[in-house]
Amino acid sequence: MTTVHQEHSTHEHRHGPTCGHTVVQHGDHVDYAHDGHLHREHSGHWDECEPQGHITHTGHDHEHGTNCGHASVRHGDHVDYLHDGHRHAAHEGHWDDH
Repeated sequence: MTTVHQEHSTHEHRHGPTCGHTVVQHGDHVDYAHDGHLHREHSGHWDECEPQGHITHTGHDHEHGTNCGHASVRHGDHVDYLHDGHRHAAHEGHWDDH
């Protein structure tokens, strides 16, 4: 899965451990959930951190929802659930890795 490099050029807020936004471990870096999308620091600026492509999480029997015990993060037009170091999103009857 690759991530598109899309600079968030009008982003003046400085994310960090005390900024108040949900921290999401994403591979080798940390994203911050902010206004329905994810930001990551990259070369002195902030990028939109969005995966490219469709990755089905196979063998995922757990059903995420309001009381499933995993943190939820608003992501565009849907909700992702933080689970085992990655984000799961419902998609056409299965769960995707984000």
